[in-house]
Parts: sequence; C-alpha cells; structure tokens
Amino acid sequence: MSHDVKVSLARQVLADPIHWLAFGFGAGLAPIAPGTWGSALAVAIYWWLAPIPLTTFAVALVIMFIGGIWICGVSARRLGIHDHSGIVWDEIVGMLIVLMFLPAEPLWMGAAFFAFRLFDIWKPWPIRDLDHSVSGGLGIMLDDVLAAVYAALLTVPLQRFLTAP
Repeated sequence: MSHDVKVSLARQVLADPIHWLAFGFGAGLAPIAPGTWGSALAVAIYWWLAPIPLTTFAVALVIMFIGGIWICGVSARRLGIHDHSGIVWDEIVGMLIVLMFLPAEPLWMGAAFFAFRLFDIWKPWPIRDLDHSVSGGLGIMLDDVLAAVYAALLTVPLQRFLTAP
C-alpha cells in the first residue's frame, strides 16, 4: 500500500465514526498485524473493565457483538473490501469474550491473547468455512467469536486446573 493510500485511509478512518469504531479507535491502522493490535487493545480494555459484574460484562459483549455486525458491515461496504485487515472491532469483541472467563492477571491475559491470536490466524474448522461462506458484518464478527470459543476452551480449563487448590 502506497504512502498516499495509507494517509487517505487514515484520514477516512479518523473522520468517520463508523470506521473509527470498526478500526478499533485507530488500532486497525497499524501498518503490521492490525488484528494483533486490536487484540492488544482488548486486553487493555479488559484490564479496565474486569471489576464490573460478570452479567454486566456479558450484556456489554452482546451489545458490542450485535453493534459490531452493523459497524463492521457498514465499514466494509464503505471501503469496498469485505473484511479489510484494519477492521478490528471483531478482534476486540473476540478477545474480550475469552478474557471474560479468566482472572485479570497478566499470566492468564497473556495466555488468552496468544490462544486467541493462534485460533484467529489459523482458523481451524469450522472457522475458515464460516469466514468464507458468511458475508457482511455477521461473517466478519462470527469467525472471531468462534476463535474466542476455541481459545476459551483451551485457556479456561488450563487455568482452572493449574490454580485448583
């Protein structure tokens, strides 16, 4: 991507509230691994939100997921690219799903981060199939939610086992 195209995209993202949200408040503008930066932003958000009650956190995530379907879909249509790599709202929501089930401790937040990134990049079955077959904002959001489920299925039992009395 040329410098002019990058600058134009950055201006577009920063000027449009939909793009600004879809691009994770600008995290998706990172020149390398924007999904990783979006996931890292989610860890910072979780650190701040961890003290709220689990039910409130879960309701917020449902709202973020439903809103994300619309936000990511509109942003992708405006950009003319189905799942632009800079759209990281889905990574933020997915990462928060994994973190919701783990203590706000650096070890487990790091384990969740690496597990989520692994499954989001690898896209084992059925994540890859959904990624290719479901279009629009729902498709953008769903593959990351499934990656979050896989990551939670790995990290949560591990955390419970290793910290059991």
